[in-house]
Amino acid sequence: MPHWARPKGVTSGRRRKSEVGAVPAVWLAGLSCRFSVSVQGFPGRTPMPSPQLLVLFGSQTGTAQDVSERLGREARRRRLCCRVQALDSYPVVNLINEPLVIFVCATTGQGDPPDNMKNFWRFIFRKNLPSTSLCRMDFVVLGLGDSSYAKYNFVAKKLHRRLLQLGGSALLPMCLGDDQHELGPDAAIDPWLRDLWEKVLELCPVPRDLPVIPPGVPLPSRFALHFLREDPGTRSEEQRAASPGSQGPPSELQPFLAPVVANQRVTGPSHFQDVRLIDFDITGSGISFAAGDVVLIQPSNSAAHVQQFCQVLGLNPDQRFTLQPREPGVPCPPRLPQPCSVRHLVSRYLDIASVPRRSFFELLACLSAHELEREKLLEFSSAQGQEELHEYCSRPRRTILEVLCDFPHTAGAIPPDYLLDLIPAIRPRAFSIASSLLILVAVVQYQTRLREPRRGLCSSWLASLDPGQGAARVPLWVRPGGLAFPETPDTPVIMVGPGTGVAPFRAAIQERVAQGRTGNILVFGCRLRDQDFYWEAEWRDLERKGCLTLVTAFSREQEQKVYVQHRLRELGPLVWELLDRQGACFYLAGNAKYMPADVSEALMSIFREEGGLSGPDAAAYLARLQRTLRFQTETWA
Repeated sequence: MPHWARPKGVTSGRRRKSEVGAVPAVWLAGLSCRFSVSVQGFPGRTPMPSPQLLVLFGSQTGTAQDVSERLGREARRRRLCCRVQALDSYPVVNLINEPLVIFVCATTGQGDPPDNMKNFWRFIFRKNLPSTSLCRMDFVVLGLGDSSYAKYNFVAKKLHRRLLQLGGSALLPMCLGDDQHELGPDAAIDPWLRDLWEKVLELCPVPRDLPVIPPGVPLPSRFALHFLREDPGTRSEEQRAASPGSQGPPSELQPFLAPVVANQRVTGPSHFQDVRLIDFDITGSGISFAAGDVVLIQPSNSAAHVQQFCQVLGLNPDQRFTLQPREPGVPCPPRLPQPCSVRHLVSRYLDIASVPRRSFFELLACLSAHELEREKLLEFSSAQGQEELHEYCSRPRRTILEVLCDFPHTAGAIPPDYLLDLIPAIRPRAFSIASSLLILVAVVQYQTRLREPRRGLCSSWLASLDPGQGAARVPLWVRPGGLAFPETPDTPVIMVGPGTGVAPFRAAIQERVAQGRTGNILVFGCRLRDQDFYWEAEWRDLERKGCLTLVTAFSREQEQKVYVQHRLRELGPLVWELLDRQGACFYLAGNAKYMPADVSEALMSIFREEGGLSGPDAAAYLARLQRTLRFQTETWA
């Protein structure tokens, strides 16, 4: 008998009215009717239907969503009913009625939940939820994180504890996937999934006449593409996709098409990196923002890549189609207009410039009829082939388009119905707002062993927009960022922003200076003062006016490299005075690779030397600053 079909003990748990607060009535009602549920195997009771699996994900970059969709496919291959949803799209009050839930969640920023699970997060941690709320639910938690961060898989760990507190039963220990592992999160996920399916099938056996669908057989596509013979209208898809459907502010589903006013290179001509200062006109958009907020931009694939993709797959870019979901209750992607052209689908929706995940090779192998190509694709998608896949794809950053060109027979035979299953959607990119709606963009370009340089999709697209050559519009919207600045006027702020990490601090400093706040300390770092010292004249002017204390670290101007963490150590007495005696807030923004850990170590060194703290006490002091939001970071890969 399945675990979720057995009655669980429920405490009487009488609660004062004030303790219940605003808990939804359905959660309270669920407690009172817990023993009225039909239970299989008990005399005189109606057999309950076979339970459904529910996979709920919180994903910021798409990895957790990809893993969740993999779980859904593996469940369907085992003939199990399975739903896959983002946490914030699921009616959380229904959770008390779910027999088995798989939670897949990433950790972002400073141990924060992803954007598409923040509403769920606030609800599940309400203090007045009864401790037996989820006592009919079995669950597992799969976390995705990066062990180079201090709060590694913090969201998964905290969620697991909370579900236990609410009465849920864990089928398995947590699985914690690590981006830092040479094989990525799959190194932990693969063995964990074998245990998961073994456990699930023990609890919910499938009829023997329903065999497992083998990996080489494709599951039905999620959507059917119905191609049209005639052009249904004259209005462009870009106009239809961005047309205002409501009076609310711009959002991912209704972005504002902002004209590009200026696109200026701000690094010297001999500097190795092209960094752009891009200005947008948001007149009439209804967009408002504060210091620390970020702008999200929806990029497009280049026309050359769109043409190449259509040639390899044998598609007519001008052909139009409508989408039809194959299963009831599955919505069409809201970002795709109906009808839509192949050109619009490829240029604005399919992320053909991304590095494919393992799931891409799994489905491509299923769709391949070419023996040699299929054999190689099956190898790449197997657990045993992950090292070779890493060498072929992840290490050189080979893109989906390049992989399809490497497997031309398979690519040319891909049914169009499978395009949305095979290739992920282009995700918006976030940029810190420097001032007005001004962003600082480092154009991503680097060389691997592949002949063509690797280029960032969004940064390269933005750099190519030239308002002098005609109208250039960018779909964008704004959301709150991860940095919250103090409202009290006498609280000093220490801001450490090397490179483009200085962008959010420009907006904050301008806002604080306008409010008459002078306790602003900026530690800025770059390579050379005459090549990449962003807004030097502005900082010097504020310094002369007494509104800013500017500290600089030019790493390549002397034989021994000097970084922002070195300057912080030199400022040890001042930093300790501001943090410990004046209640200052400390902010850090920039590249996530080494700098955050180096700055944290510099701070702990200051706490030991200037504050006389022991090593453990210095670490505890830093943790307390983080917990009280007096030490905030915004970093990116």
